[in-house]
Parts: sequence; C-alpha cells; structure tokens
Amino acid sequence: MPERPGQVLTSHRPLSTASPPPASRPTGHVLAVGTPGPRLDRLTRTLRAAGHEVSHALPGDVTARVQHAPPDAIVALDDRTGEHGGLEVIREVRAAPAGRALPLLMVTAAPGPTGVADLLRQGADDCVPDPSDPVELAARIEAKLRRPPVPIENLLLDPRTGLYSHPHFLDELDRELKRPAAGRRPGVMAMVGVAEMGVLESRLGPRVRREVAERLAGVAEKLGGACDRFGWDDDGRLLMLLPGVDEDTARRALRKFAATVAGTRFIVADENVRLTPAIGWTPLAECADPHQAVARARDAVDESLRHRDLRPVRYAPWMRGAPRRHRRPRLSLALRPLISALSPVLVLLLGVGVPFMAYQRLYELGWDLGSAMYWVVVSGLLLSAVLIVLECLFALDSVPRPDRPAQPYPPASAVIAAYLPNEAATIVDTVESFLRLEYPNDLEIVLAYNTPHPLPVEDTLREMARRDPRLVLLPVPGSTSKAQNINAAVSRVRGEVVGIFDADHHPAPDAFRHAWHWLSHGYDVVQGHCVVRNGDSSWVAKLVGVEFEAIYAVSHPGRTRLYGFGVFGGSNGFWRTDLLARTRMHGSMLTEDIDSSMRALGEGARIAVDRTLISRELAPTTLRSLWNQRSRWAQGWLQVSLRHLWRALRSPAFTRRQKLGLLVLLGWREVQPWLTLQVLPVLMYAMWKAGGPTRIDWAVPVCLLAMLVTLSAGVVQAAFAWRLAVPELRRRRAWFWRYLLVSTVFYTHFKNFVARQALLKEALRDRQWRVTPRAAKEAAGR
Repeated sequence: MPERPGQVLTSHRPLSTASPPPASRPTGHVLAVGTPGPRLDRLTRTLRAAGHEVSHALPGDVTARVQHAPPDAIVALDDRTGEHGGLEVIREVRAAPAGRALPLLMVTAAPGPTGVADLLRQGADDCVPDPSDPVELAARIEAKLRRPPVPIENLLLDPRTGLYSHPHFLDELDRELKRPAAGRRPGVMAMVGVAEMGVLESRLGPRVRREVAERLAGVAEKLGGACDRFGWDDDGRLLMLLPGVDEDTARRALRKFAATVAGTRFIVADENVRLTPAIGWTPLAECADPHQAVARARDAVDESLRHRDLRPVRYAPWMRGAPRRHRRPRLSLALRPLISALSPVLVLLLGVGVPFMAYQRLYELGWDLGSAMYWVVVSGLLLSAVLIVLECLFALDSVPRPDRPAQPYPPASAVIAAYLPNEAATIVDTVESFLRLEYPNDLEIVLAYNTPHPLPVEDTLREMARRDPRLVLLPVPGSTSKAQNINAAVSRVRGEVVGIFDADHHPAPDAFRHAWHWLSHGYDVVQGHCVVRNGDSSWVAKLVGVEFEAIYAVSHPGRTRLYGFGVFGGSNGFWRTDLLARTRMHGSMLTEDIDSSMRALGEGARIAVDRTLISRELAPTTLRSLWNQRSRWAQGWLQVSLRHLWRALRSPAFTRRQKLGLLVLLGWREVQPWLTLQVLPVLMYAMWKAGGPTRIDWAVPVCLLAMLVTLSAGVVQAAFAWRLAVPELRRRRAWFWRYLLVSTVFYTHFKNFVARQALLKEALRDRQWRVTPRAAKEAAGR
C-alpha cells in the first residue's frame, strides 16, 4: 500500500540502533532543533549516519539560524512537556521568510492522530514517531529534499533563495529579447561572480554557491532600482535582468550594488565573510538569444575577476578568447614611437611656436594678446609662489595627532604589495621589518605579490611564514599591477585597520598604534610621512630625499590644514577596512592612490596627514629611473584631474574651501607647467614687437618683483623642509643647499617638462607602467 503524506508508520527499532541507509540518495544540511538530551543525541547520530551534515539549534533560536544560514531541511523534536513545544517551533520556523519553504519534519514521542493533525495544520510537512526506523526517517527527508514543499505560485523559483533557476531565467530573458523594440530601451543583462568563491567552496563545501547567490540577491532587492528579475546558475553566480534601461543607468545601478556588497559582511555557512563582487554585463540589443547574452556576461565577469576593483565590465568582443582578426594598427600606435622620440620638439612647438605665431597674427589683426599674456604669466608666477608659501606657513600649524586612542586597539593588518622579480633583493628585509612592529592587538602581515615565474626567494618567504603565523603569503595569479594585489588582499584581511605599503618600506615600530589614534577619533584614512633611507646612494637619491621632506613634511600637512582635506599617497597609508573594501584600487589609473583618495573624499571620507608617522623607503638612484617614475606620476595626476575635477566641483560632498583646494591641486597643477613655458613666446613677441632685444626695458619693476618672489618661494620651501624634516635628514644641511641650487637651475624645469610630456602620452593613450628598479645595494643605504 503506498504511503500517504503525513501518514505515521511505527517501528519497534530505536533510532540509534539501525544501520545507515544506502548511500545513493541526496544529502544536505539538516538543522536539528531540540533541547540537549538523549533524544537529540539519538536523532543527531541517525541523521549523520544517513550522510547528512547536522547542526543544532535550541527552540527559540531557530529564527536567527534560519535567517543567517538556511539549511536544506529542519528536523525538530516535539517536546510537549518543555517550555517550547512543537507548535511553537513550527510557528518560529514559518515566521522567518527564509523558513517558509524549508522542509520541516517533526519527531514526536506521543504522536496520536490529533497531535499529528495539529502539527500538520500548523505548518509541519511530515511527522515521524520517536521510535521510527532510521531508514524510514532518511527516506522521508530524502523525499522532501527531492520534492520540496514550494508554494504553487513559486514553483518557478528556487525554494531556498526565491531566485529563478538557470533554465527559468533563460526563459525570462528569452521573453524579454522577443519583446517589440519599438518605443522602448532594450535593457541590460548582468552576471555577478564572487572572487572568493573558490576559497569558500574548498573550505565550506558546494552549499556556499546557493547561499552566496541568495545574499547577493538580498542586497540587490534591498537597493531596488532597475533590476526586477534574479536568477542563479550552478556556479553560484547571480543573474540579473535590467529591462528597459539605458547603459548609463545600468552602469550606475551596478556600481552602487558592487560598492554595497563590498562594504557588507555576510554570514555564509555560519562564517562571517567579506565578498568581492565581479560584475559583467552586456546590452540586450547586441544579443541574438539568451544563451549568447549569458555567455557574454560570463566573459565580462572573468575579466572583472582579474581586477577586483568593483567596476562593472561591459562585454567586448576581445573577451571571447577567440583569435582576433588581423587589423591594421591604429595611426596613434604607429606614430607613438616617433612622437615619443620627438616629444621635446613637439612640446616646444605646442608651447612656444604655436603661441608665438598666434600672438603675431592677432597683433596684425589688431589684437595685442601677447601684451595681455605678459600680465597673465606674471600673475601666474606670483600665484604659484604665494601658494607655496601659504602651504609652508600652514604646515607649521598642522593638526596634531591625538595623544591617546578614543577606542581600544582593534585587530590590524598590513598589506605589502610587491612585484617580486623587481623586489626580490629587498623583500626579505622588508618583511623582517614588519615582523618587528609593535602593536597591542593582533597584527597580520599580508604579502600580496605577483610574479611571472617561481623565484628562490619564495622558499625563504614560506619558511618565514612557517616560523611566524602573522605572515600571510598571498600570491595573486594573473595580476599585473599593484592595484590588483591590494584588491586581492583587502577581502581576506582580518583587521579593522589596513596599512598599505610598497615592498621597499620599513615602517616605524609604533606606526599602527599612532595611526589608530587618528582613526579612532573619526578619521577614515591617515597618510604618514615617507622618508628616503638610501640618500647616500647617489646625487639623485639625495635630491629625492629632500624633495620628499618638502612633500610629506611641508606640502601635505600644509595643504590639509589650508584646504581641509588630505590625500592618500600610495604607501604608508592606513585605511578603515570597510572603506577600502568599498573603494578599492583601479588598475587602469597610473596613480591609483590619488584616484582612490578622490573617490573616498567624494563619499565623505576624512583623510588626515601625520608627518610624525614615519616609514622609510628607497628612492630612485639614477636619472632614468627618476624620469620613469615621475612620468608615471605626472600622467597619473593628469588622469585623475580629467576624471575627478569637474565632478568634484559640482559635488555637494565638498565645501567651498575644499573645492578651492581641489581646483589648485587638480587644475592649477596641470595649467602651471604650460603657463610658465609662456615666458618664452611672450619674450619673443615683445622682442619682435619692439624691433629687437636691445629695445626692451628689462628692468621692469613688476617683472623683477615676480622673479624675486618666485625665487624666494623655492628658498622658503627648502628652509621649511629642513625645519620640519626628520632628525637624520635635518643633520644633512648640505643636502638642502644642494637641493635649493639644483631645484632652481634644473629640477623644477625637469618636473615641468615631465608634466608637459605627460599630456602628449595621455593623448596617445601610452599608459605603459615602468617599474622603479630595486637593487640589493640600494637597501644598504641608510
């Protein structure tokens, strides 16, 4: 006679004495509910013998467990004598949204027809008497897992997550693609992967796929917006359908979703984890069928996983991995080597020749623009000098570090980003310096590195990690940038504070303690003072050593005090982990640190600058290395100016004072190198107009005053750099005198020329990253 649902079959064998049922059945995560005792122990042994993963919950705690980590089924003991009977347990399970569709089996000691009926009416899916055969109990659980009790209106949806299964999502996508295109926007299909999925699955099992998709969908539903249908595939990737929206709207919605997910800690398989969403999307108008749309979104997800920077990636044909058609190179690529070789000539042509000819032509037409430009250039030189002096004066009165923390020291993490072939000679010394740090709570040191091939130094690092568990080695396969290394590390760190360092930095022992003094008082980021430790290596290193004092001891603190905001300088910077997880680093930016600073400031973050927060690093030792480094910096600053200046000036997140500072920092710094170059065409125009250089009055008071103020600004900056420098450099007075001389005669013009060159490189999209070489002998300099 076939068994009917809800029918109670009895057996004389106790639960604990039966042999496990056959293994050819599905197993899952079963939540056993009941008060501790012999009955719960027998039930647990029976479930585990059947191959199920078992966890426990007390009556009254079921709702929280179901919401945080829904099981595949619930088996509860019906204890009529206790405070929480079976009916109360059923109501508790069904009251939770995630528990409404879960299979719920009740094990009762005194079934009786009336008691069974009451349990079934209140929401139980089946009732089993306490002495039931274990094989029967396992079969009933198996039946519920195979045929879960989903409400009829939700049969297309996953009973655990409420998401469309992969086939049903494809059906929805197919219906959307077949809708008439007239009078509507076609919409977007997006897919969301998780960078940590492989690690989670290897540690917690395949169940995390469904749980992760469920958590992601919960965030999307809470945010609302254009997405109205969600699904998931067997890999745990969330599928999102955004119908009737344009690409810009979809991109903004997906960015907001990614930032929210990255800034949230989730409970997955009873663990607190941080997830890094990788979003790929494709316009539906470019897709012929749903399978093509999903495949394209998956290719875009794979590209997004390489960077982990939270930016949604739009599908492009080159992501398919198929051989590209042979195409003729673009004209800019063909001309790039020639333009690079002729760049000094082009700079003079654009900055001197073209303006001079324009002044001549306009004068012949009755417009004396050259004379007006004379006053513009003089005013620009004066303005630059005044801004330098103001920063120096405000640096004397910079905001002091709080004496003590406002909260207890939390766990902290240090992330060292390294490209090992370049840093192999110095990385061991760097790691050893971090292991000597003093911090009153847990401090982990994460070495996030990339290397194209195995290196002998990796064996040394692994041995160091075995000796000291604080050291965590994190190889980042496929990484090509510092940004990717940091992004890979930020989702795995355990600390509430993250210090970011380059691979040549040796921070002071008390760096993390002092950084927390700032962060505990409401700041989100604090930038420290980078000091050159190899100044004796060469005259270039000496020059950079003094320049860093002018930057980190004078300009950064003075600008922060003057305009009300600081910037993160790429190393020796300390972030709140939640903010860094939301912000990430964008590898497409040559100065990813300044870009992340602007994005964090736009969210309302507070960035402090502390010149007493010391970290010592290696400076370039040759002029060629310095040229490559400063070319990248100049072009990176130009990228940040183009991307963020206009947006920041319109943003309500910044005050008027801050907007003035951003206009100086991002706008004036790009204009000033070209404006100073106008001295040459203006003088050439004046000589042409006067009939020769002998007919010009060179002793014009305003011109002499501008020259005097400009030269004095350099003297003031060098004097303040010496006054505020760290003690070991303040004793090197000759370095500062040499810096003043070299800066006036050569170095200022060198940096201006690099800034002008950066404009040409950015116009040609020449964004090649040239690393600063590190040698073992450089590490010896102190």
